[in-house]
Amino acid sequence: MPHNGTMPLVAHLRELRQRLIKSLVAILVMTIITWNFYEPLLDILTQPFTTAIANLEAKRGVDAQLTFTGVGQPFTFQLKTSLVAGIVLASPVWLWQIWAFIVPALHKIERKWSLLFGAFAGPLFAAGVVLGYVVLPKGIEVLIGFTPEIVSNLVNLGDYLNFVLRTILVFGVAAEIPLFVILLNLVGVVSGRQLASSRPWIIIGIFAFAAIATPSTDPLTMLFLAVPMTVLYFVSEVVARTLDRRKAKAAPLATADDEASDIDLGGDPDDDLPGKLD
Repeated sequence: MPHNGTMPLVAHLRELRQRLIKSLVAILVMTIITWNFYEPLLDILTQPFTTAIANLEAKRGVDAQLTFTGVGQPFTFQLKTSLVAGIVLASPVWLWQIWAFIVPALHKIERKWSLLFGAFAGPLFAAGVVLGYVVLPKGIEVLIGFTPEIVSNLVNLGDYLNFVLRTILVFGVAAEIPLFVILLNLVGVVSGRQLASSRPWIIIGIFAFAAIATPSTDPLTMLFLAVPMTVLYFVSEVVARTLDRRKAKAAPLATADDEASDIDLGGDPDDDLPGKLD
């Protein structure tokens, strides 16, 4: 970083390349590690399906099984599973790289929040993933429950993986809402007052997003996503208001753009009165 606080475009691109390389290396290392733990990962991945089918068989006698439908699909499935697990486990690294790339645009005091971002981004994402995994059996049970009793439902393992990934990643990304709202507040895009005034519409948007993003059609899964998102939004709004108060106290007093300022000409105000005799 030059002393004047600016960087040319080439330097920005060079820094972006370095941070992308670091993120990719972290993901690659985690992917190699998770490749060696494929069997435990497969058990964890298929546990929601097993639980849902056990409930359906006990209630309605629905028959459903996970299958492969190709010669090379077992290999591609293991590779994809290891890659996704590597991305999740490396999330603290690449989230930190994203934040570190944005930090130079912030003021000195605001850069201190980078430590908090790195400390909370990974755990929040992991908490969202865990919550998505917890609600998976209910969503699978609802969707496969439409299978007639006279039909066997053979679920392709690749399609099942896509379903699981969409669910847990939506929950994981949704858990990052307070951090990104606070980031927008730090850079001056939104204020706490604006967040409060837009609260009703944002809550409606959250529930609409939850209804669209969750793969299952049951309202319970939607609520499991919408309610935590709403709570996290309230938390981010409180933090944004707190930051705005600190900024207001630290900022020097200044005249607003639409406020008239006092003009002192340095003379006696009675000199300009009409009819005054010298």
